[in-house]
Amino acid sequence: MSADTLATVKPAVELEGITKRFPGVVANHDIRITVQTGTVHAIVGENGAGKSTLMKILYGMQQPDEGTIRVNGTEVSFRTPSDAIRVGIGMVHQHFMLADNFTVLENIVLGAEPTKLGSLDVTAARRRITELAETHGLRVDPDRLVEDLGVGDRQRVEILKVLYRGARILILDEPTAVLVPQEVEELFQNLRELKAEGLTVIFISHKLDEVLDIANAITVIRRGTTVASVDPGEVTARQLAELMVGSELPTPETRESTVTDVVALKVSDLTVEADGHTPAPKGTQTASFVAKLREEGRRLLLDDVSFEIHKGEILGIAGVEGNGQSELIEAIMGIRPAHGRVELAGRDITTWSTLKRREAGIGYIPEDRHRQGLLLEASLWENRVLGHQTRKPARKGIWINRRASKADTGRIVKDYDVRTPSVETLALALSGGNQQKLIVGREMSGEPAFLIAAHPTRGVDVGAQAAIWDHLRAARAAGLAVLLISADLDELIGLSDSLQVIYRGRLVAALDPSDITPERLGGYMTGAIAGTEES
Repeated sequence: MSADTLATVKPAVELEGITKRFPGVVANHDIRITVQTGTVHAIVGENGAGKSTLMKILYGMQQPDEGTIRVNGTEVSFRTPSDAIRVGIGMVHQHFMLADNFTVLENIVLGAEPTKLGSLDVTAARRRITELAETHGLRVDPDRLVEDLGVGDRQRVEILKVLYRGARILILDEPTAVLVPQEVEELFQNLRELKAEGLTVIFISHKLDEVLDIANAITVIRRGTTVASVDPGEVTARQLAELMVGSELPTPETRESTVTDVVALKVSDLTVEADGHTPAPKGTQTASFVAKLREEGRRLLLDDVSFEIHKGEILGIAGVEGNGQSELIEAIMGIRPAHGRVELAGRDITTWSTLKRREAGIGYIPEDRHRQGLLLEASLWENRVLGHQTRKPARKGIWINRRASKADTGRIVKDYDVRTPSVETLALALSGGNQQKLIVGREMSGEPAFLIAAHPTRGVDVGAQAAIWDHLRAARAAGLAVLLISADLDELIGLSDSLQVIYRGRLVAALDPSDITPERLGGYMTGAIAGTEES
């Protein structure tokens, strides 16, 4: 859309004086944003700045206490997301909302099914989806199961889902959080095509370099209010970071080596089957048994994985999501049955329960803080106890030591800068970054022997990200061994002492972090570059 055309078109969205209060907290205060039609408008700010609340208001999930919303020049009031959808607003959430056991077509039409004689009109649905995919450059196979799709394909399905419902204004919440560089570029190409068709995109992200690449305009929110509207061509990432949090853009770079000769964790021949666990006959060697499984055509989610991590070392695992990272974590934690051997500080823990492994000193920052890391309806001190309930300070005899647990939660709140009015506050009341800092503090407590850090800074702002990096570096310097799994390639390269690439369940490349670029690493992750040993 040309500049002359934009000048004669009413703004897609106008937010004026938006204010939203919760008990004890003003989430949004007098926010004013104008989003021009046919543009990509980025909204940036640290966690807790009020972005999520603002987008929930725009999508009808919450209602403002004050202020007005205009869409295409008309004042609107939304009570539910259905109201927003009816005026052409769609939202793609950070955590995809797709049914894995449904096809692409079924996911896209779910809740908006075209019918013919009372039944789903598959032909009409397929025709409409194909038209949308071709028009907007969003290639998909309508008949594939979602569980067989990669992350980039799933995101295209989410975008098609909102376009199918007639959306002309798209809200994208952290859309690049789990994408490799090649997939980010594909997404950006899709967004440019959507913009060329006259659609409007509201782009929420913490990745400032990407914001500068794709956005036509940027609004910065800090502490619940708008502090600046800037032209991407006139500002740098560091200047944006300063507007957001009052400090320079952090870097994950780790300069000095702290790696020792002491092996903290050793994984040998770890293999996970897709269709249940087949017990190996007693006395059978793992390698020969896994070879037999391959001969039988068994699908392996994790295939003969072996590595060591030393005290004072961060081993980074790079891979597109769905290539075995989750299964590797679950096998090490004892959550999922696996073939092979796991040793912690020289002790064979292969047959140990998850609780016993935790008690032996395995810390675990999970990849999904809401599903795996927190009880959102519980207080912060109760979440401090979670997974540590059999050890001090949580345990006193057979009882939970509430006083000590609350005191230690207070220590974590202070040491890890968890911004909360009280340790009695429910976890759901915290911003994502503060929830993550609570989890990091919990898992760093008790002097763990080994830490699994799965996407430790996913969805957090630059301030919280810098704090988490500092804690990981300090723990590494004190001798902690860390298995780092992340979709942030700069984070992987900057923090890791050594790098491995996982592809289709196998470790395919050992790389030197000091001699690899994000683009080349992405090539290994997607299989574009054949796996070789570079370290």
